[in-house]
Amino acid sequence: MDSEVRNLRLTTGITVPCLVHGSEDARPLLLLHAWGESRRSFDRLIPRLTGFRVYAPDLRGQGDADKPPDGYSLAEQAGDAAAILDALDLQSAFVLGSSSGGYVAQQLAVGHPERVAALVLVGSPLSLRDRPAFTDEVGRLTDPIDEDWVRNSLSWFPLLHAVPRWFIEDRVQDGVRMPAHAWKRILDGLCAATPPTEAGTIHAPTLILWGAHDGLLPRRHQQALAARIAGAEFKVYPAVGHLVLWECPEQVAEDATQFFGAVD
Repeated sequence: MDSEVRNLRLTTGITVPCLVHGSEDARPLLLLHAWGESRRSFDRLIPRLTGFRVYAPDLRGQGDADKPPDGYSLAEQAGDAAAILDALDLQSAFVLGSSSGGYVAQQLAVGHPERVAALVLVGSPLSLRDRPAFTDEVGRLTDPIDEDWVRNSLSWFPLLHAVPRWFIEDRVQDGVRMPAHAWKRILDGLCAATPPTEAGTIHAPTLILWGAHDGLLPRRHQQALAARIAGAEFKVYPAVGHLVLWECPEQVAEDATQFFGAVD
């Protein structure tokens, strides 16, 4: 299938690159990556999403996107996602968000419900009001970002499955390319926000995928998230940690494809 990277100038004032992959007549699927990553974190997933026209942007402050000093509240991050759909001339799309990208996807579904045809949340928080233990460490970051620090930060999210070394090294480089202000302000924006399912209602059909050994997001929170979204499906991956996308992209692709395929 053909792939291209388009540079999108958004109405929110920034420019972001967006990978476009798949048949033009296939149903659109927007992928939202996690904090500290880039569109390349979907490199092992996208080839398996054969039935979709996939759009994978770098988000503000990350990857090759613009890295302005501000605009990192959760509402603004969701506004960027809506502006990406505008720039792609898409009225709506399926949306899959990984980790904090799923938090942005929830906010998109609450604030712009007409834009989200269905939602897959992959290791996505219910709330980040209780700031993660590593928040203070991130707050001490200065430029340039140290590569060893980024590599060591991966220990926050233990892996239970083998992940290709090239993929991990690519994620390290994602982190190195981010300036300190982006590391801090994206996390601050996520943690300061009212959780989307408290701010409004998600009406889109939703599938929640969660690793049973996730040390960041407890099961009770995932069950509460599912309970707040009418009709949501909740699937547990038994031997997987927080980084579901990293550990089992094949299963994520299979479950997402089946779920989206059942949506009218």
